[in-house]
Amino acid sequence: MTKINVTHVGSLPRTQKVVDFIFARERGESYDQADFDAAMREAVDETVAKQVAAGVDIVSDGETSKISYATYVKDRYTGFSGNSPRNAPADLKLFPSFLKRLADSGGTPTYARPMCTGDVASKGQQELGKDIANLKAAMTKHGADRGFMNAASPGVISLFLQNDHYPTREAYLAALADAMREEYETIVAAGLDLQLDCPDLALSRHMLFNDLSDAEFVKIAKSHVEALNHALENVPQDRVRVHICWGNYEGPHVCDIDMAKVFPVLMKTKSRYVLFETSNPRHGHEWTVFRDRKAEIPDEKVLVPGVVDTTTNFVEHPELVAQRLERFVPLVGADRVIAGSDCGFGTFAGYGAVDPEIAYAKLKALREGADLAAARG
Repeated sequence: MTKINVTHVGSLPRTQKVVDFIFARERGESYDQADFDAAMREAVDETVAKQVAAGVDIVSDGETSKISYATYVKDRYTGFSGNSPRNAPADLKLFPSFLKRLADSGGTPTYARPMCTGDVASKGQQELGKDIANLKAAMTKHGADRGFMNAASPGVISLFLQNDHYPTREAYLAALADAMREEYETIVAAGLDLQLDCPDLALSRHMLFNDLSDAEFVKIAKSHVEALNHALENVPQDRVRVHICWGNYEGPHVCDIDMAKVFPVLMKTKSRYVLFETSNPRHGHEWTVFRDRKAEIPDEKVLVPGVVDTTTNFVEHPELVAQRLERFVPLVGADRVIAGSDCGFGTFAGYGAVDPEIAYAKLKALREGADLAAARG
């Protein structure tokens, strides 16, 4: 029996203590740095312990110290100030009563999204170093053999922190790729796998590029992958994970671009592991893209389908998890399939549709479902 490993996309629910510290920093309020660091260290330790208890094989720090998976770069890199324009996804604009309900319920997080107004450059890797140390210490303590750390891709940074400095989008992407290179290499040098979050390869179609055709957008997505691969020039491909998604929110998603159209772009990323959504009702059918285009999946790719949803508090039955995995195992073999989640459970600090205890129940269901699928061969 070939074991099917279990992982997830990265972010996990943060404690209120962590959230309070993160938003104190976000608002520019005074706080004690030593207390901040201690809170992050303790939270990462607890987060890793819970992942191990749930049966997760490849753990993360839950993105504990970050305000979000993309905009954290404003705290670690120069060149950002002011505020970027906010643009609701196109599908939500089609249903204004639902968009209003989200806004009125506090379901739309408020946090800084500055523009790029100067040269982008690293402020140093001190904060990253703390994140790495916290994760590795927790892994050692709780017996986790393998871990990964998330980092923003150049494309997703350009989506949320828009350009008001470089002469073209291409120049901005190139600058971001050069700036992020050290972060990527530092994570891998520490013995962790690197996960690049790339919702720009799908989500940005209905957020920033509504005026383009699908074919024109795919050209944009290709340029994002070129910038990403340039930044990964010195990183071994077998240490890289790439996550693509259409937005981690409950909504109609009727404007999402089809997986079939972005599939070739995803396969061109310099990554061994590709993480993608297959649980939410808008994309659950698209496993057939992988079946029908099996010949286009490079031999080195490992598929990490999301087999639990991250926008609902239903806990998937392990049998359903197994059935979803069994769609992919015949395509590439059990050794090239890992059970994952659609997206993160804590995309933005302090916000999340799934109750924290239920999030870990879903990870436990992942383990049980993966074991069922493996046992059935």
